[in-house]
Amino acid sequence: MHSISWPLGSKSQAPSLHEREYFVMVAIPHDLHAHPRNFVVPRIHVAAAAWIEHMNWLTHPDAFPGKRNAPVERSRVLLSTFAGYEDRWDLLDVDQSAAPVMLPSTFRDLALTERVGLPPDHEWRDGLPEW
Repeated sequence: MHSISWPLGSKSQAPSLHEREYFVMVAIPHDLHAHPRNFVVPRIHVAAAAWIEHMNWLTHPDAFPGKRNAPVERSRVLLSTFAGYEDRWDLLDVDQSAAPVMLPSTFRDLALTERVGLPPDHEWRDGLPEW
């Protein structure tokens, strides 16, 4: 069984054009009678998650040298990364800069490292929020 993930390339990782940019990630279950799962995620959170998840995978100390070489444009983000955003339709009522960050706490730690960091033009490079 493989984990559910979404491909989030360079367009998904671009800086926001305005404060009300959100993604709705949908996980469609194999059981067609079950309801889809929805994850409402601000663009700045999507961009950070895509970069952090990919760069951590790419540069992880346990990775065999030379085996991981996919560019960040080919990043994939696991459903578990966005678990805190499930059914958070209420977030659409606020500017994304005011939305709580519900990414895994380890992602904040990784964003602060030189090995992983954040995308070059990401809004959080000026100040990483608490989460």
